[in-house]
Amino acid sequence: MARIVELDLSPEQYHVEASLRKAVAHAAGLRTDDIAHVRVVRRSLDSRRGVRYHAAVEVTLIGEPIAATDFSGGYLDCHTAQPVVIVGAGPAGLFAALRALQVGLRPIIVERGKPVEQRGKDLRPIVRDYSVNPDSNWCFGEGGAGTYSDGKLYTRSTKRGNVKDVLARFVEHGADEDIMIDAHAHIGTDRLGPIIARMRNTIEEYGGEYHFNSRVVDFVMKDGAVTGVRTMNGDTIEGVAVVLATGHSARDIYELFHRRGWTIEAKPFAMGVRVEHPQTLINSIQYHTKNYSPYLPAASYSLTTQVEGHGVFSFCMCPGGVIVPAATDSEQQVVNGMSNSHRNSPFANSGIAVTIGLEDAAAYAEHGALALMRFQQSVERQVFEQAGRTTRAPMQRLTDFCEGHPSSSLNKTGYMGSTVAASVGDALPPFVAQCLRQAFRLFDQKMHGFYTREASVLSVESRTSSPVRIPRGDDYQHPQLRGLYPCGEGAGYAGGIVSSAMDGINCINAIAKEFITVR
Repeated sequence: MARIVELDLSPEQYHVEASLRKAVAHAAGLRTDDIAHVRVVRRSLDSRRGVRYHAAVEVTLIGEPIAATDFSGGYLDCHTAQPVVIVGAGPAGLFAALRALQVGLRPIIVERGKPVEQRGKDLRPIVRDYSVNPDSNWCFGEGGAGTYSDGKLYTRSTKRGNVKDVLARFVEHGADEDIMIDAHAHIGTDRLGPIIARMRNTIEEYGGEYHFNSRVVDFVMKDGAVTGVRTMNGDTIEGVAVVLATGHSARDIYELFHRRGWTIEAKPFAMGVRVEHPQTLINSIQYHTKNYSPYLPAASYSLTTQVEGHGVFSFCMCPGGVIVPAATDSEQQVVNGMSNSHRNSPFANSGIAVTIGLEDAAAYAEHGALALMRFQQSVERQVFEQAGRTTRAPMQRLTDFCEGHPSSSLNKTGYMGSTVAASVGDALPPFVAQCLRQAFRLFDQKMHGFYTREASVLSVESRTSSPVRIPRGDDYQHPQLRGLYPCGEGAGYAGGIVSSAMDGINCINAIAKEFITVR
């Protein structure tokens, strides 16, 4: 019978099969010839006292059966099942659809953007002509904002659902099995697109339905309950309930709620800049050596501090990544980060964001629940003006930003577009700029070398999370709109791919309790 052996390994020992087997045999008191198969079931990288992998390894001896791993989803044929409408094909919407097929509901996905294969064509005009399609961009379209990200699969929200089941659905559709064992797993932008397309194939194969290029503009109400949606094309699409999974940038949905007098709430969020360093510098800081081993991944970091009552923290850190223009409409300038599966860009970037509360947006109080959204919009417009009314990214050396003078020259950058030399802090709220300046120096005390001329700041990182919450009760339904299930980042109940996916699953489970017996 297979046994689990826990051990610490050098990067070379971990990545070289013969060395791994030898280390496992020694730790387990076995001969290498006795071992038929080794399989890592959990691993994490620790660089605090020399770079070591902490690994749990399953060992199978000669003559013992090797356990097979089944990643199939157990979907039901739902071609004639009761339909549920899912608004949005991001992580929350996709996993809601997959769960619907498991419990016997037919998912109808209504997506404002395009299929993932076509979506990429609309990114070129953003970079080339500074022209943004408000329904198809880095945030909107099949897969949502997560499609163009690092594909991070780490979450602290482990009590909200079965993380392993979410990861298994990714593996089922083509992700590397390593995501099942990594403490901080990621997929990468280059692999997410095909995985999302395979998820669509599964959903359609078992009876699901897609409506692309179909932005929702209103809800269908019957007997006081939401039973469907109306789209910009004039279509009416109905089901037993509606899962609203529109993502954190679907401002038109918040405007609809505000206009109709349906309950929404202002929600604190965070705003700042994207900081970019040479990846070799981050490697040397984090691994405490300039002799970078080819067996080591591109190093990452996580930083947080408090400045003048505000939290300042790193967000969506992308080792070996690039920076992208993430505006979702005209007259906005927004940046975000992404990386591919190999994380092989020469740059490391991370959002560094300052927490924003209602007390910071007193000038927008008249907008009620939309106060923080209006604050967010105003800053994005100011940065757009600073960029010459384009999606060029205002850019400055980090040390110049902190010392308050323009940069005479700019560093090389991985920004996917053009940049413009600017005093980045001038277009940010003064308290945000001040908090960032202090935080960067504090971060250098934790990561000596972080504060350097070689680093750049690019503006503005403003889409860290939704500035609006669409409330719901313990039954996952909106308190005023029975049959409407606000879900994921856009409703303010998740932050990232995995937590959004679990929220989508939980919403379907709640719907199933109303209409069928959950499997």
